[in-house]
Amino acid sequence: MKVRKQKAISFDEARRRRGLQVLAVLSALIAAVFVISMNTGYIHLTPPQLLHTLLGRGTDKQELILFDFRLPRIVISILIGAGLAVSGAVMQGVFRNDLADPGILGINAGAGLMVMLLVSFYPATTAAPVFMLPLVAFVGAACTAAMIYALAYKRHEGISPIRLLLTGVAVAAGMSAAMIVLTLRLDPDKYQFVATWLAGSIWGTSWKFVLSLLPWILILLPYVIYKARVMNVLNLGDQTATGLGAAVTKEQFRLLGAAVGLAAASVAVSGGIGFVGLVGPHLARRLVGPKHQLMLPASALLGSLLVLTADTIGRWILQPSEIPAGIVVAVIGAPYFLYLLARTRS
Repeated sequence: MKVRKQKAISFDEARRRRGLQVLAVLSALIAAVFVISMNTGYIHLTPPQLLHTLLGRGTDKQELILFDFRLPRIVISILIGAGLAVSGAVMQGVFRNDLADPGILGINAGAGLMVMLLVSFYPATTAAPVFMLPLVAFVGAACTAAMIYALAYKRHEGISPIRLLLTGVAVAAGMSAAMIVLTLRLDPDKYQFVATWLAGSIWGTSWKFVLSLLPWILILLPYVIYKARVMNVLNLGDQTATGLGAAVTKEQFRLLGAAVGLAAASVAVSGGIGFVGLVGPHLARRLVGPKHQLMLPASALLGSLLVLTADTIGRWILQPSEIPAGIVVAVIGAPYFLYLLARTRS
């Protein structure tokens, strides 16, 4: 008995060490792509020029390019990637559905619709609406989540994973149709913004957008990671979790509220980028295992790496034009979603 216990402890310790190594490697990859992304764009900055600019010795033009255009976009890419991936991880854990994702379930579309309504009545460049965007997006995302939950829930049966998925897809289609109808009333400048948003391009590329997003990430992300042990218990099933003393319903709604907030705030400044919340958590489970203490940070890092890489590729591949990051992510995420759907049916 003592030998088995020692083996279990040694196995857990080995998995924890491996998980920490994975987190370190992912952090190094993000740092590498960060440096590459700073030098990616129509105007090329050599490594010496980049270093001099970072040290405050660059020309006015170089400082404008790096500090006013590229760095805010890079920081936003990292933040929204982490937010969307952790949001997907929470939804997959709470609903115990491997296909749950804020984009697939329509949460992103609900947030986007409210963003469109705000932009259609107020200029998107004024200071107040920029800081209102995450809050307005949260209202839309929360209402959409409540609608999907109500439609997918059946008394005495709970929520079926397939029913939840189909309901989310239907609601997302309805929200997307409403956004397209809304574009018919917009002037050309605002229509260009809507088209950019729908394509999944990171449109919030200034420091004020970073400041509007940062509080949501800094508050909700640590909160979700703090609840990692609770999520481990919830994954055992409602009856087992209740028997272990967990307030299942309260914890589920708290976690879902945090997941919706992360997704809404990210969507408010990034547009319709899908599949990050699907791909990130799945890859994290494969790399570090199912325990949320390591899986949630790994999901955040993988999401950041995915969005930052996609945005960098989109800015580089067709210079001077750009491919929206959402399209690059979809090229990766859509086949992976079909693979998971086929495996679920089998």
